[in-house]
Amino acid sequence: MTLRSRAARLTALAAAAGILLLGIPTPASATGPTTGLRAATTPSQCTASTRIPDAPTALTSLQSSSAWPLTRGAGVTVAVVDSGVAANPHLDASVIPGVNLVPDGTDASGRTDNYAHGTVIAGQIAAQLISGSGVEGLAPDAKILPVRVYAGIEKQLVEAGFGPNTERMAEGIRYAADRGAQIINVSISTSEKNAALADAVAYAQQRGSLVVASSGNRTNDDSPEQDDTDGARYPAGFSGVIGVAAVGSGGVVTKASIHGPHVSLSAPGQAVASSWPLGGDCVVGADEPATSWAAAYVSAAAALVASAHPTETPAQWAYRLEATAVRAQPDVRSNISGWGVVQPYDAIVMVPGTGLRGPKSPFVAADPSASPTATPEAVSVVIGPGPDAAAISTATGIGVAGLIALGAIGALAIYVSRRREETAPRRAAPTGRGLYGSEDQE
Repeated sequence: MTLRSRAARLTALAAAAGILLLGIPTPASATGPTTGLRAATTPSQCTASTRIPDAPTALTSLQSSSAWPLTRGAGVTVAVVDSGVAANPHLDASVIPGVNLVPDGTDASGRTDNYAHGTVIAGQIAAQLISGSGVEGLAPDAKILPVRVYAGIEKQLVEAGFGPNTERMAEGIRYAADRGAQIINVSISTSEKNAALADAVAYAQQRGSLVVASSGNRTNDDSPEQDDTDGARYPAGFSGVIGVAAVGSGGVVTKASIHGPHVSLSAPGQAVASSWPLGGDCVVGADEPATSWAAAYVSAAAALVASAHPTETPAQWAYRLEATAVRAQPDVRSNISGWGVVQPYDAIVMVPGTGLRGPKSPFVAADPSASPTATPEAVSVVIGPGPDAAAISTATGIGVAGLIALGAIGALAIYVSRRREETAPRRAAPTGRGLYGSEDQE
């Protein structure tokens, strides 16, 4: 299908509905995006020539101005396991050849997106500025690897076998890991704890990839299992995966997101400006926050961290993001918002050590490595005689009283200095702005 025919199809759908509202299939074996796709502007505005002049509001709360002088995501590949990534000038320099796992006869590199979901996510992560537009991704120098795992959610597509399903999702995660993607974004969720999907996630982690997945939305009528109750969703619920809830325009995680033990972090997910498959810009998620868009921003934040700390492990990248997230209670993870709202700059500059509060640290628990890395050593407190004790003892044996006195004074000064330096309180994880205090907790 050509770009022109794709544009005509999307425009026709939009005109029929008044706004563009795309859902996911109902069969229990299928999985799909965690929200419908809604254009906040009128459908006629979301065309190839649409330009949104203002920068996405989420970039401010996501510390982009502080993080970008340190890194913009260069050297990191983010796989978008989704509906494909269409051509768009924001993404011309960002997208690398990927794969189309859907046997629908479209291009093999994953650059067809009739559903629009994957193109929006790719733009949130790595859109670059173009003339007349303020739309930009949080990690604009990262590369996007499109992994197309479904074509759409219309009945005829599902019946033809081109709709979302866990098998292709698992295959897509494996493909992304084999292609060396450091970050794998999966803005798809299912309540099925699928063994093949679990194996794919474990395989990706073994290959050095961090999987970021949406936590699911409560009011999504066309959810695969028609289940709006709280509880784990997958792949977000698998060990080592960052499950993401969505923060609304009011600054809190609302009841729109599924709550549960699978929620690790939160990020903005409402009124998101991004790239559009027709070639222009569009705003999605105007009505309510959606975890698909929130997961994309966490993937971008992870890309910034991975770019700044390339020798660290995916578990260490995840820890940086979780430990520094904004939350009301530094020591408590919530089933609503996880460890809090992600803060990429704080995650980048965090110095790992025993003084940090929050999740368990893989830096402290990790075995010492013989090879040099960029990971700071854990803090240790000197107890008992310092390294000058032997010299002091020798001087005493020789009987040089002056040296004994000088050595003792020197040792004491060094010991006090080291104690003061090594026992000084480390930078604690931000205690936050009380973002969840006014939320209707469940």
